[in-house]
Amino acid sequence: MLLDYSRLGWWRWVLAAVSLMTGLFLLLPIVFIAALSFGDSRWLIFPPPGWTTRWYSDLLSDDRWLSAALTSAKIATLVTILSVVLGLLASFALVRGTFRGKALLRGFFLTPMILPVVVLAVALYAVFLRVGLSGTLTGFVIAHLIVAFPFAVITISTALDAFDPAIEDAAILCGASPWEARARVTLPAISHGVFAAAIFSFLISWDEVVLAIFMASPTLQTLPVKVWTTLRQDLTPSIAAASTILVCITLLLMVVAALIRRGRT
Repeated sequence: MLLDYSRLGWWRWVLAAVSLMTGLFLLLPIVFIAALSFGDSRWLIFPPPGWTTRWYSDLLSDDRWLSAALTSAKIATLVTILSVVLGLLASFALVRGTFRGKALLRGFFLTPMILPVVVLAVALYAVFLRVGLSGTLTGFVIAHLIVAFPFAVITISTALDAFDPAIEDAAILCGASPWEARARVTLPAISHGVFAAAIFSFLISWDEVVLAIFMASPTLQTLPVKVWTTLRQDLTPSIAAASTILVCITLLLMVVAALIRRGRT
């Protein structure tokens, strides 16, 4: 059967239009939230009657919001460090190891990606409530680490799979110890995968809200939980300002990751 190439051009334009409309549908709510954060009305009204930066000033001068942001940053940093270290060790075991049950272990590591977050949150809450970790910084870090760890394993394993182990063997033949060869040859070669794992781990912890709601306490809340609780109590533009800051930090980290990856290629 012969293809009518003249008609394929029309389909290409249709697909482009559908893609554009889908992108606008996903991005416009974010643009509206950013616009509402600069509105001078005390309520979320679009279009805003006027423009001001008052809500950002109120947000940055409120100790409750600053404490929530600091808690989120602290938890995300700890989760990033632990996720990268554990993901690096697990990736070496999964890629270089020859033990039985390796495929089963890989599937176990990736289980949190397919498990509904609500189910995981309820289970962790029940366990942490019994062992006294509910509402603690340690409980937050463990809960966020569970959902961030699979992404670290995937990205680092992919980078390690693409690395030729013969280069590491050559370094050992030249006099380097196995650990020295991994530290000075293998790690720099897979640094893009390690950095991607760090970015994903930080963003997953930074934006996580379902687990954080179950883990939160009156004295320990992350920024997404603070946004959620404030949204249920009062619809002020401060919520839009906090949401815009969350989105901007996420976009900034993604841009940095893209620039570093582009610089390596």
